[in-house]
Amino acid sequence: MSRATAVRALLALVVLVVSGWLIATRSPRLGLDLRGGTQIVLETRDGQFARATSATTDEALEVLRRRVDELGVAEPTLARSGDRRIIVELPGITDPAEAVRVIGRTAQLTFHPVLGVVAAEPSAGPGRSAQPAPSGEPGPGDPEKPGGELVLPAGSGERLRLGAAALSGQQVDGATAAVDQFAGWQVGLDFRGTGGEAWRKLTADAACAAPGEPGRRVAIVLDQQVISSPQVDEDVACDTGIAGGRTQITGTFTETEAKDLALLIRAGGLPVPVEVIEQRTVGPSLGEAAIEASAAAAILGMIATILFIVGVYRFVGGIAAIALVCYGAISYAALLAIGSTLTLPGLAGFVLAIGMALDANVLVFERAREEYAGRGARRSLRTALRGGFTNAWSAIIDSTITTLLSAGLLFFLASGPVRGFGITLSIGVLVSMFTALVLTRALASPLVGSRWLNRRPSWSGLGGIGWVRRRLESGDPDLMGRRRLWLGVSAAAVVLAVAGIGLRGLNLGVEFTGGRLVEYAATAPLSADAARDAVASAGLERAVVNTSGDGNISVRAGAFGEETEAGVRSALAEASGHDIQRLRDEKIGPTLGEELRRNALIALGVALAAQLVYLAVRFRRQWGAATVLAMLHDVLLVVGVFAWLGRPVDGVFLAALLTVIGYSVNDSVVTFDRIRELVRAKDRRGTPFAKLVNTGILHTVPRTVNTGLGAVFILTALAVLGGDSLVDFALALLIGIGVGTYSSVFLAAPLAIVFESRPGGLATRLETADR
Repeated sequence: MSRATAVRALLALVVLVVSGWLIATRSPRLGLDLRGGTQIVLETRDGQFARATSATTDEALEVLRRRVDELGVAEPTLARSGDRRIIVELPGITDPAEAVRVIGRTAQLTFHPVLGVVAAEPSAGPGRSAQPAPSGEPGPGDPEKPGGELVLPAGSGERLRLGAAALSGQQVDGATAAVDQFAGWQVGLDFRGTGGEAWRKLTADAACAAPGEPGRRVAIVLDQQVISSPQVDEDVACDTGIAGGRTQITGTFTETEAKDLALLIRAGGLPVPVEVIEQRTVGPSLGEAAIEASAAAAILGMIATILFIVGVYRFVGGIAAIALVCYGAISYAALLAIGSTLTLPGLAGFVLAIGMALDANVLVFERAREEYAGRGARRSLRTALRGGFTNAWSAIIDSTITTLLSAGLLFFLASGPVRGFGITLSIGVLVSMFTALVLTRALASPLVGSRWLNRRPSWSGLGGIGWVRRRLESGDPDLMGRRRLWLGVSAAAVVLAVAGIGLRGLNLGVEFTGGRLVEYAATAPLSADAARDAVASAGLERAVVNTSGDGNISVRAGAFGEETEAGVRSALAEASGHDIQRLRDEKIGPTLGEELRRNALIALGVALAAQLVYLAVRFRRQWGAATVLAMLHDVLLVVGVFAWLGRPVDGVFLAALLTVIGYSVNDSVVTFDRIRELVRAKDRRGTPFAKLVNTGILHTVPRTVNTGLGAVFILTALAVLGGDSLVDFALALLIGIGVGTYSSVFLAAPLAIVFESRPGGLATRLETADR
């Protein structure tokens, strides 16, 4: 064993040992879409006392953290996103209405003197307002008057004219909810600092008014609503007030209202108002089903992939199979090491990366086969394998970087769980390169040099160029001689795809349109027509209703409240005659939906531009332009098929689309890498450029087919076993792999010939050199 091989073996052993330790000692962090719970995205707004900045958003984050702690949620996650957004994750909370109501309240508590009564309106109860203000919205009070006066509604329908705030919630030390057998539920307050003296002075001034007069009352205001306006007791003397640093807020509180108010006061008021712009809720059963389906797809897909690669590459294929299993362990350990949160798209990306992990091994083995076949009497399996690693290096690097560009864009430009897909895909690509170039080489190099295997080269898997390539080279088809036909076919496919987009339109998901999407599970399947009738009867006549064979029903419409949702659930249960369970609930504000649509287009545009720049640097700009046009062709075809089928276009679809971009470029890069090698070869001088392109394609077809099949096995398993959550993702990638394989051969290559045939192009220079 050479020193280099020993170093590789030691490095691989260390990585495997560390990976095993991480898997044994750490548990994965599952996203809410896998373990169940609620994610709420809040955006801060400019308030009465402060503007929404990164500083006030940080202050709001700390207040929200205290509120969540008070709710008793296990392992909550709160983080700031950008300058004005806060992401709150509440595991186990699958009925989030109460959490949203408590968390989203501004809770700006102030105490005011009552200056008079303005008018009277019908009301739901004495002594306090009927309903709290919705999250992030001001109460129905009038604008502030000169001198700090306010006019706000109070109990009994009256409107109170209030003076400037005498003290605020910042001067309250604690709050407890308690029940009095005579007064009912009430909230006790303890003041701190100057709060006690401010309260004494406020009640002392009020006590100077005659009993029954408005001026003898004190208004306690929460978020611009009078929650209590009690009179100061007649026993309190004028200019003396209530001392002691403690008081009670009384009113017609229910137990829940009193406890919520005490919680808000203890946690503190938000410095600025907040608005719920996104809410996602996933039931635990949906996450468990997704994990089980993905695990089954990974196992079956890996078994099929291993059988395939062993069948094609025999001995070295078995070594690659061992490396593939190690790849899965190392990738999983890497996710544990960086503390990545595993989401549903991320889980799908992890499964997909197993299929794509074959790519580097296949590139090496195909080049090693060429080396062995071309060395004549000096043939040696070990030398051929070494040459395979050397010659495949350029293509592996280029394909890795182009895939990482797509994965990086997913992380930086996507949002929510889709970012997890970008992380797992990036890790998968890097680990794939490590296992191919280090682990596989460390295992294969000493073994293929054995005397027994050298006497039986056909058993090694490297002893021949393979039947696919033999058939192609023996027939020597002139694919590029028909390049106008292939360009015409591609143009027709693009026209058909654009027609589908124009005529059928895109079924944009709720995250791109705004609104609400609720997915239900029925005990027995319900027909689409019956489900639509039930939803319409509940008041959502224009809702988009879809059903699946496993009994799931999805309802998408503009914003609708909890009462309407409960009505929809009841109507579906009545129509099916069975219980209905809410699996998933997503709410997206219209502003956020518009922003996500814009970001999706930006992501696609940046992906095209980034790939073009990289390819122009690594290859010729004509080849880069041909590759990007082929990539755009693939994107349009995938989107067009989804338009014709009416399948949803959402964030997970965006992840699949960016992966298709990486895959399409990957295929073209491998083809152009071989063409560049042929152009530089001395023995190819004088050969027409179109002929070199044709030869390069025939040389790389086995790699393209073998790598594509490895991914197809995994994706087919995901499509069959993954359920509704993953079937669209798998379908988009299956279509993308098909059109990407086609376009790299029948579009990118012909376009490169067209571009290079122009005056000054490579084709012209090669012809000139021949003469």
